[in-house]
Amino acid sequence: MRRDQFSMAQQEAGRLLSELGIASLPVNPFEIASLLDIKLKAMPASAGGASGMLIHVAGVFGIGYPTHIKNEGFKRFSVAHEIGHFRLPGHVDAVVDDRGQHFSRAGFRSGDRYEQEADHFAAALLMPVAPFTAAMNRLEDGLKAIEGLQATCETSLESTAIRYAQVSRDPVAVIRSEGAVVDYAYLSDRLKEFPNIDWVRKGSKLPSGTVTSAFNADTNNIARGRRAEGQSSLQDWFNGPHRQEIYEEVVGLGSYGKTLTVLTGMEAPNEFEDEEAELEESWTVRFRR
Repeated sequence: MRRDQFSMAQQEAGRLLSELGIASLPVNPFEIASLLDIKLKAMPASAGGASGMLIHVAGVFGIGYPTHIKNEGFKRFSVAHEIGHFRLPGHVDAVVDDRGQHFSRAGFRSGDRYEQEADHFAAALLMPVAPFTAAMNRLEDGLKAIEGLQATCETSLESTAIRYAQVSRDPVAVIRSEGAVVDYAYLSDRLKEFPNIDWVRKGSKLPSGTVTSAFNADTNNIARGRRAEGQSSLQDWFNGPHRQEIYEEVVGLGSYGKTLTVLTGMEAPNEFEDEEAELEESWTVRFRR
């Protein structure tokens, strides 16, 4: 049911782009708000943890966008998130209070259904599948691709990474963590098809021996936005019987206190094991000779 809800939110974003005749990157949510007759206003930095605000008074809609985080990509995502609340069926009635206000927690940080739907709407609005995929196919894999897409879409690194995992046809995982605990994990559809693996769950412990686990042991790595990369294994992250090395890239998200991990270089277990068996057989034949 949850996947259907998110699919509906993404489809609604696509319908809005089609109605407005927008088919290229980057998508400007400020222009979209203006086209929808939504008033825009910067929120004071003192607003604190709210990522944005939807206002509905006497039939007039307004969006307050954050200034306390100096990240243009996050600001654009926040505006797109509020447009999601405005556009998605039932959201205005569900989230706006008696004063005509709603304070959001955008950026895939909330477990609330309406916030999650607005997040998925925002991702689909700013990174529509067709142009996003076309841009992705011109880039390398992993973190380099995500950073290239981030520059093209003018989005945040985190939202771009999640969209990359959603759209990719390859086995990919994007994981956010803090300390020794997983905040969330997004697996591409291709990776979800792997048999006999456990999905990484929110609240689970990071597997020991991985690049991310070692990276998170030093909080300076996160605060200073450092990076690390290396090999880990499919078994480390997803358990199961399948033996193969995978590529792990890690980046600290600064004062946010989180770490973003991108896992690539995975082969479907049957393909990998067939290759491994063929290699073992070829060496066995040579040895017998």
